[in-house]
Amino acid sequence: MKILFITDNFTPEVNAPATRTYEHAQEWIKMGVDVTVITCVPNYPNGKVFDGYKNKFYQKEYIDGIEVIRVWSYMSVNIGFFKRVIDYISFSITSFIVGLFQKADIIIATSPQFFTTWSAYLLNKIKGTPWIFELRDIWPESIQSVGAIKYKKAIDILEKIELGLYRDSNGVIAVTDAFRTNLISRGIDEYKISVITNGSNIELFHLREKNMELLEKLNLKDKFIVGYIGTHGMAHSLDFIVKSISKIDDETIHFLFIGDGAMKTIIVKLAKELNLRNITFLDPIKKEEVPKYLSIVDISLAPLKKSDTFKSVIPSKIFEAAAMRKPTLLGVEGQAKEIIEKYRAGVCYEPENEKDFIDKLYLLKNDKELYNNCKRGCIELAINFDRKVLAKKMLNIVKNTAINRDMSVNLKKKAI
Repeated sequence: MKILFITDNFTPEVNAPATRTYEHAQEWIKMGVDVTVITCVPNYPNGKVFDGYKNKFYQKEYIDGIEVIRVWSYMSVNIGFFKRVIDYISFSITSFIVGLFQKADIIIATSPQFFTTWSAYLLNKIKGTPWIFELRDIWPESIQSVGAIKYKKAIDILEKIELGLYRDSNGVIAVTDAFRTNLISRGIDEYKISVITNGSNIELFHLREKNMELLEKLNLKDKFIVGYIGTHGMAHSLDFIVKSISKIDDETIHFLFIGDGAMKTIIVKLAKELNLRNITFLDPIKKEEVPKYLSIVDISLAPLKKSDTFKSVIPSKIFEAAAMRKPTLLGVEGQAKEIIEKYRAGVCYEPENEKDFIDKLYLLKNDKELYNNCKRGCIELAINFDRKVLAKKMLNIVKNTAINRDMSVNLKKKAI
C-alpha cells in the first residue's frame, strides 16, 4: 500500500501536527507501507526558513524511510489572518500540482489548517484516488475563538466549504471524540468518522533522571519547575499565565517557557514590565531534546483560552508529560479534563481563573501524596495512549477506507 500524506507541518518542525504525522509514518513504514509526505519547507511558527533549507518549488529528501517532498509556499508568521490565509492557500495550490504526479492508493490530508484538504479534494476529483480528512482542529471555528477573524460572512462561507469537504471525503479521522460529536451534530454521517487521539512515543518519552547539568546551566537547581514546552500561540492564554505568575509569592516556584509563536514577544515584554524573576524563556528546541528539558520539570503546564470551542481540544503535551511521569496542571475544559481526571495524572484549574490557577499550583506542589498519586496515574495514561498502538489502529482504518471505496466503485461498475 502507498499513502500520500499532505500536511502543512512536518519534522524538523516540532508542533503537534508535525510530530503526529512523522511518528505515524515511521510506524506505517515498519508495517510495510510506502509513505510519501508532501509538506512545506520548515518555517513554523515564525515564517522563517529553517537552516539548511530553501523555499523552492520542489525538493525531495528522505527522513527515516519517509519520502518527503517539500514545495514552495508563501510564508508568514503565525499571527493575523489574511497573510496566513495566503500562506495556507499557496501550499494548497503547490501541493496539489506536485500531488498530480504522485502515485498513491489513498490520500490523507490533515488539518489545521483545512486548506490542506482542498488539495486532497481536487486530487480525488482528477485522479479518483480516495482521500481521508484527518481532523485535528475545527476550523474556522477555532480561529474565530481567538479573535483572528471577525467577518461573519467569511466565516459562514468557510464553514460551508468545511462541511462540504467532510461530506466529500471517503473518511474522517478525528483526534478527539468531541470533534466526532461536533460533526455528527452538524449532519456528517457518523459511520464515516473514526477517532484516533494523540499520544506519546514512549521510546522517546520515558521515566529518566533529572538532567542535573541542565539544571545547573539554567541556575534552577533548587527550584520547583513548572514547564511549558510548545507553541506560544494566540490560543494558549500565556499572557494570563504570566500575569498570574506575578501574584505567586512562593520563591521556590519557577516557570520555564520553551518555544516560539505569535505571543512570544508579547509575553516576554509583559514579564519584563512586571519585573518577574521567577520565569525563564528559552528558544525552541529539537524534538529529541524535549525529554531532556522535561526531565527537569516538576509540573507540565497545559493552558488554553476559556472558550467552548477548546472544550473539544486535547493538548498533545499531556501525553508526553505522562510518559515521563510529570503531572499536568491543565487549564482546559472538556475531554482533556476528563482524561486527566480519569487517570488522576494531574490537576485541572478553570481556564483563565487566576485564583483557581494559583490554588491548584500550590496544591500540586505542597500535597506530596497527591503529587505522587498523579505520577502513578501518569503511567496508566501513557500506556493507554502509546503512539505505536494508535498508529496501527489508524492504519487499519486507512486500509479499510481504501478497500470499502474500491468495493463501492466496483459495485457501481457492475450496476452499469
